[in-house]
Amino acid sequence: MRKQVLTILIACASVAAMAQTSQPAVIEDFKPSTFNQPQQEYPMVNSQGYARFKIVAPAADSVRVSLGLGGKGGTKLQKTEDGSWMATTDGPMDEGFHYYNVRIDGGKFNDPGTLNFYGSTRWESGIEIPAHDRDFYALKNVPHGHVHQVLFPSPSTSTSRRAFVYTPPGYEKSKDKYPVLYLQHGWGEDETAWSNQGHANLIMDNLIAEGKIKPFIIVMTYGMTNDVKPGGIRNFKIEPFQTVLIDELIPYVDDNFRTVKNKDGRAMAGLSMGGFETKTITLNKPDVFSYYGLLSGGTYAPADISDKSKVKMIFLSCGSKERPDGVRKAAEELKAAGFNAVSYVSEGTAHEFQTWRRSLYQMAPLLFK
Repeated sequence: MRKQVLTILIACASVAAMAQTSQPAVIEDFKPSTFNQPQQEYPMVNSQGYARFKIVAPAADSVRVSLGLGGKGGTKLQKTEDGSWMATTDGPMDEGFHYYNVRIDGGKFNDPGTLNFYGSTRWESGIEIPAHDRDFYALKNVPHGHVHQVLFPSPSTSTSRRAFVYTPPGYEKSKDKYPVLYLQHGWGEDETAWSNQGHANLIMDNLIAEGKIKPFIIVMTYGMTNDVKPGGIRNFKIEPFQTVLIDELIPYVDDNFRTVKNKDGRAMAGLSMGGFETKTITLNKPDVFSYYGLLSGGTYAPADISDKSKVKMIFLSCGSKERPDGVRKAAEELKAAGFNAVSYVSEGTAHEFQTWRRSLYQMAPLLFK
């Protein structure tokens, strides 16, 4: 019996040792995140994707960094001799952009070292983990379009609402008319998300400079016309936003920008909850858009669409850490039913902006063919 116990203990110790050595040593080549405030050293990231945080809170009893949309989970920081708090994530993070906040003695705060981005229905801190394929949204020495802030009248909501409109390079000097992609953000975000977190304008600039797409306009507006809590998507009423989009924003854009004013010149796509909005509105209003895109935002089934001749292309995507089999299967079923359907899976990412940046990069060349 004693021999058996000893054997079990040795085996457990061997497993524990293997678990400890399976994680690679952290390389000390940390650099400030590209989203840091000017001249701020922390947070930092290294070549493996680890993040290191430093918070100055000498009177605090506990400090934790909560990572991800909604700030779940997190990294517990340790107090140092100078009164600041520091820690490195337990493992590498996914490539790309991540929201986070700082919990100090139970209170929620933003990290003063980094820029803030609107997510989780509040301004959150943001950190960028350099991606191996980041070149497609890098700021390059190419002709750049413009992102215009516009305020359009909304009688249905008794106010003026805001939208951001990307016009491609050369728009101001051209007399051409351009097709339009109406691109929606996710739950808890707003109309700034696709430009700030998603780099949509830089993705477009680079694709146009490389001759990979036909230039088009992108319109981004706020889709949260009524309150909805995480997980409560079924309680969201699409009608108010549908009215804003179809009856107010599209006419404004068509009147104030040189657009192709028909369904073949319009696409609608959205990430997460924006995908839900896209699916619902495109099915409710089949004569408005010809191109559909759901980015981590569900799928279409052939039975959803009564007249497939009105749909020129359906794009479905998600991260490999989401539910890629469902996306692939849905696209295959749509193709078998005669639709022009494309699926894309972002490798190594989850429900996060690197998935959606890559999705836009893949979708844009397929639009307005």
